[in-house]
Amino acid sequence: MTGRTVRAGLGAEWVLAALISGTIGAVGCVSRNDTSTLPDKSSATSSQRSALRPVSLPDLSRMEKSVQQQMREGDAFLRLKIENPETTVAELGNAYGEMGKLLFAAEYLDAAESYYLNAQTLMPLEARWPYYLGHVYKNRDEPAKSAASFERALELQPNEVATLVWLGGAYLARDQPEAAEPLFTKALSLQPGSVAALYGLGRVALAKRDFARAVERLEQALMLDQRASIIHYQLAMAYRGLGESRKAEEHLRQRGDVEIGPPDPWMQELSGVLQSAVAYENRGVRALGSGEYAAAASYFRKGLELAPDSPSLRHELGTALSLTGDSQGALEQFTETVRRSPEFAKGHYSLGVLLASRGRLREAIEQFSAAVKSEPNYVEAQLQLADALRRSGRPEQALPHYEHVIKLDPRVADAPFGYALALVRLKRYETARDVLTEGMKLHPDQPAIAHALARLLAAAPDDRVRDGRRAMVVMQSLLKMPRSIDLGETMAMTFAELGQYEEAVAWQREAMAAAERGGRTDLLQGMAENLRLYERHMPCRTPWRDDVAGASRGQ
Repeated sequence: MTGRTVRAGLGAEWVLAALISGTIGAVGCVSRNDTSTLPDKSSATSSQRSALRPVSLPDLSRMEKSVQQQMREGDAFLRLKIENPETTVAELGNAYGEMGKLLFAAEYLDAAESYYLNAQTLMPLEARWPYYLGHVYKNRDEPAKSAASFERALELQPNEVATLVWLGGAYLARDQPEAAEPLFTKALSLQPGSVAALYGLGRVALAKRDFARAVERLEQALMLDQRASIIHYQLAMAYRGLGESRKAEEHLRQRGDVEIGPPDPWMQELSGVLQSAVAYENRGVRALGSGEYAAAASYFRKGLELAPDSPSLRHELGTALSLTGDSQGALEQFTETVRRSPEFAKGHYSLGVLLASRGRLREAIEQFSAAVKSEPNYVEAQLQLADALRRSGRPEQALPHYEHVIKLDPRVADAPFGYALALVRLKRYETARDVLTEGMKLHPDQPAIAHALARLLAAAPDDRVRDGRRAMVVMQSLLKMPRSIDLGETMAMTFAELGQYEEAVAWQREAMAAAERGGRTDLLQGMAENLRLYERHMPCRTPWRDDVAGASRGQ
């Protein structure tokens, strides 16, 4: 429900229609803010009916059977209203509008347009119908028509934030930033902290070449919603305009297509009208994105009732269950996914991740191998397979998978990190050093790579690789970070390599105390061995113990 109420006097027939379409929250109410007149209860006249467009259902054969049934029931109800001379204007207008919503939700935009136009003709003071028409035209990439419809909706509801934002977007699509700016400004005043309004103002500033203002607004928006990956591209353009090419490249690497919209009850209502597996899947995906994991799982279960063989639905259900903490339920769903759809790479990947988290590396490797067999360029699966092979003591087999990831996507910082650790386990220290050195250049914002390089420079068994002074330079940059057990150990190794054993002892003892405070007593035996070396004025020649060299990044 959206908070709007069902007004009295519309009759049981209309309530039935609302139940058919699944949108009873919208029934009979003209305005979200109750600012317009009550619905017209007079019967639709012949002149009003003659002004309406002819409508008919499109070809339903491609729809799911449940949606076909929904469409036919809605159409039958509308035909009853059309044929009944006692049908009121409001009843007929709403009947057309509800059918428009069903068709729009099913992405039959041309058919939805005719129904919405009829609803608008019958109910000229109702903002919903021009509002939905604005979205129909937006989705058809017709910015002029979209703007005109949103303008009409805004005239009826001047303080509706969603309409202000979408109309501003339509103006920007028509290269009219001056017209868009006051709309976004008003939306922000009505809803402070609106990510959509801030994003709009950033785009306005960018269009006006006010790059500093664009950066300010876009950074504000991104800070409020890190998931809105579409902002990164606009930020890249703004930083490029300021001549800050490094920041521009950084944001370009993070660009995505997760769009930003305002809180929008009417569009949210529209997303819930279809009773189909795809509709339930879409609702579940939105719930996942907003952190409502239990609700997402419920939607995916409903979708599976309609499409039990859908691998994506079952995989998403497993994901939602995992996020709720039900790892056993997730394991069952992922296992069933790959049983029913053995070529579905994502299912194998997620099952592998779950198995690896339980220490079942052999089984995880089987699943990751199946994933990359189905999709050889599946970056995440290749990386997980490489990590699992390395951690299970098979570094030689891990190398080609790391190399493949680096070739596919050089932006993935975990690949050179894991590759270097695999090389260390193979005692190929020079190559490991070179990989980490190059990794630092490509990923200057990834301290784990710099940390691994410092440790290798401080404690590698190969005299050609060790360089205590260079290790200290790297460590000085890392000391700006919060202290950690690993960082303390690496600093002790570095001081020992430089012959400053008192400092090495002090750092090692501090790291051991931190491990004890943190409950990491499993690390103390190995750390004590290094402490004894430093107390005897001997350097460390084991950059990683076997258990750590085989571990995941960050350990």
